[in-house]
Amino acid sequence: MQRLSSYALGAWHSGGKNAAIISNPTTLEPVAECSTEGIDFAAVTRHGRESGGPALRAMTFGQRGALLKDLSAAIHEHREELIAIGCQDGGNTRGDAKFDIDGATGTLAAYAHLAQSLGDQPFLQAGDQIQLGRTKRFGGLHISVPREGIAVHINAFNFPAWGMAEKMACAILAGVPVIEKPGTPTAVLAWSVAQIIVESGILPEGAFQFLCGSVGDLLDHLGPQDALAFTGSAATGAKLKAHPGLVARNVRVNIEADSLNAAVLAPDVDPSSNTYSLFLSNLVLDLTQKAGQKCTAVRRICVPSDRVEEVTSDLVAALGRVVQGDPADSKSRMGPLASEAAFEGVRAGIARLSEHARIACGGPEPAADRGCFIAPTLLVAEDPRTAIFHEEEVFGPVATVLPYGGSPEEAVELVVLGQGSLVASLYSSDSAWTRTFVLGIAPWHGRVWIGSERCAEQALPPGMVLPSMVHGGPGRAGGGEELGAERGLDFYLQRVAIQGFKGLLDSEFSQPR
Repeated sequence: MQRLSSYALGAWHSGGKNAAIISNPTTLEPVAECSTEGIDFAAVTRHGRESGGPALRAMTFGQRGALLKDLSAAIHEHREELIAIGCQDGGNTRGDAKFDIDGATGTLAAYAHLAQSLGDQPFLQAGDQIQLGRTKRFGGLHISVPREGIAVHINAFNFPAWGMAEKMACAILAGVPVIEKPGTPTAVLAWSVAQIIVESGILPEGAFQFLCGSVGDLLDHLGPQDALAFTGSAATGAKLKAHPGLVARNVRVNIEADSLNAAVLAPDVDPSSNTYSLFLSNLVLDLTQKAGQKCTAVRRICVPSDRVEEVTSDLVAALGRVVQGDPADSKSRMGPLASEAAFEGVRAGIARLSEHARIACGGPEPAADRGCFIAPTLLVAEDPRTAIFHEEEVFGPVATVLPYGGSPEEAVELVVLGQGSLVASLYSSDSAWTRTFVLGIAPWHGRVWIGSERCAEQALPPGMVLPSMVHGGPGRAGGGEELGAERGLDFYLQRVAIQGFKGLLDSEFSQPR
């Protein structure tokens, strides 16, 4: 069995006893173990601040962007072997594994490209200069500078490569060193990527550290210049936000948590239209890609009451054509859940949902004799306003059809019961209906995706996270925000107002863009 190590304080550490065991979710055979026992987390944080931080801050944004470009290329060189690891140890089909690896390299490359427009100064100007005195001689402007701390990233298990690269890209470009902690069930792939990063020698020492296992007392050593970004469950996110040390020292905390994303079919969509076909295909993708283990996956399907049976029948038929099996088999289009814990959690969640809904296909029973296989599961709610559908995310291939009356106001009421989501998708070519619905749900969402006849053949799926657009959401989705091009850097930068003589501001703090 492989022993995964951590990279900290400039060296690899295999850890001590009490190792966590990682199993292949297809065969349930143990494949690796990991432990951070014996690592001095106080020293790890100092190393990042004292070595990695000064080295990154000595560079301009353009220079740091060049590092990201080189990192993207270095990881891409190992694309095939990383895809194989994702399939063998992560339960991914080849398509799912590519989605993760290419998302990682693509995001790093996107932020490298963004850096070209940020100039050669070690700071960013935020907005124009403002006249503050009786004449233009005295004015003010805002600049953003790298904070002098570290960024701790606690990543989810579902995207071990992309999730790590997504957070890294923003932090490194902002000039802040990172400490990456992967989700344990899929840590083999994250560890493999970390090895590539370290062995490439692209980043200055201390700019990248990697902890494979428990974070121990790491959070106790974070201070007012540091940041913590977490992706995972709402329950864990709430505990992190309430961590006494983080609260006392005002550590910046960014949470991306559970998201009961909704897909809404508007009444105007004809069953023979491209929009309806897109609606069905996107739902099947969300229920089967990564075995439904995506933070952007649809959990609630809002359908006009008079079309529930039609939509349910069409979805059941489409899901029935999906081949689920060993990810190593090229015929498989859906693999197992990532771990036995996830498997049991999804089974229990389906059982709870089914107390208030009928199961149209799938269900809580295992879909194979061994392994963590759950069939795509579609439920139809008895009462669409029952709390469980809007309060509990079953993180797997599970979604529930929720009937509504047909008006945009009724759809808004149903969707916002989720109390905050990463993304909502709407299928409609009715402009007025769309406007009312979008503005109604906008305060509760980080992103709203609209599919219509005008773009049905060109639209990216709503589950696709793009570096140039905001990724995050309010309320139960965590209240945080990642990505969004330059906006994604804000979490790691300090905005400061500079006030003084206009000539000084022009010569020393204004940034041509």
